Amino acid sequence: MNPLALTIFLLSLAIGTTITLSSYHWLLAWVGLEINTLAIIPLMTKIPHPRAIEAATKYFLTQAAASALLLFSSLINAWQTGEWNIDSISHLPMNALSIALMMKLGLAPLHFWMPEVLQGISLSTGLILSTWQKIAPMTLLLQTSHLINLDLTIVLGLTSILVGGWGGIGQTQLRKIMAFSSIGHLGWMIVVLKFNPSLTLFNFIFYVIMTASMFFSLMTISATKMSEISASWSKTPTLTTSTLLILLSLAGLPPLTGFAPKLLISLELVKQNATLLAALIMLASLLALFFYLRLTYVVSLTLPPNSPNSLSSWRTSTKTLPITAIVNTLALILLPITPTLLIFL
Repeated sequence: MNPLALTIFLLSLAIGTTITLSSYHWLLAWVGLEINTLAIIPLMTKIPHPRAIEAATKYFLTQAAASALLLFSSLINAWQTGEWNIDSISHLPMNALSIALMMKLGLAPLHFWMPEVLQGISLSTGLILSTWQKIAPMTLLLQTSHLINLDLTIVLGLTSILVGGWGGIGQTQLRKIMAFSSIGHLGWMIVVLKFNPSLTLFNFIFYVIMTASMFFSLMTISATKMSEISASWSKTPTLTTSTLLILLSLAGLPPLTGFAPKLLISLELVKQNATLLAALIMLASLLALFFYLRLTYVVSLTLPPNSPNSLSSWRTSTKTLPITAIVNTLALILLPITPTLLIFL
């Protein structure tokens, strides 16, 4: 892609998110979300492949439907209350608005677009879709968390954790696995949204760091299928080891970064007398744990036949190595400084 065009699209992504983050008016928030949607579509279709065009079309239709629902519900709210402020919204439009934002995030049962779209685009665009594109809708949900319907968040959160686990079990494509992983993590965030929004924000920050590190690792070793990642151990042992640990961090195993959000959310739910819900989401997370462990097994304990020695050439992208090293470090060792981060939030 032309560097000038790429710069314009990336700047548009940044501007769209900034407009939504700084807006106090539903119309401005909607404008920011639309700029975000329109800016990523050319990035999705930078490789002119039918699968990429299909992914961009699915993404556009889903996001357009969610934006229309968001605009409609904010219009109904303005008609009822006479205000467009994000803070002042009545309960009837709030349910429709929450569903619109959750569709934009890709929460189950509004998740069907997410794995298909992620599978059809490149890893770099998938990174943007899985991290940056979630910031604006998640911020709007956090701003309206005191008005959101508790039953809706619990049902959609629990469904997302279950779907994220069940969907990822049968996959061999790494991008689809990352899509279902994203759905599962968002489920954890939404479950605790009404009880403690700060904890949702904390979980979201950790999710962005861990997902970004996983995508950067996959981009560095140029792997999109399970068979390709299994062949990476004999070629790049150091990077493969960090990829293995990131998978375990995404699974939420101690003493890695991903353990902190799951522990704190479980403790918060128990504190709010929702012990049964805490037990259910932890049991549902065992499904996701299975496919994370299966991936770590494939990465570390299997070798392809006739694999050459580690001195042979390998398709590693040296451009992403420095940032991969930084993000991987963050994705693995943030657990000890969790109390410090919580003070700031």
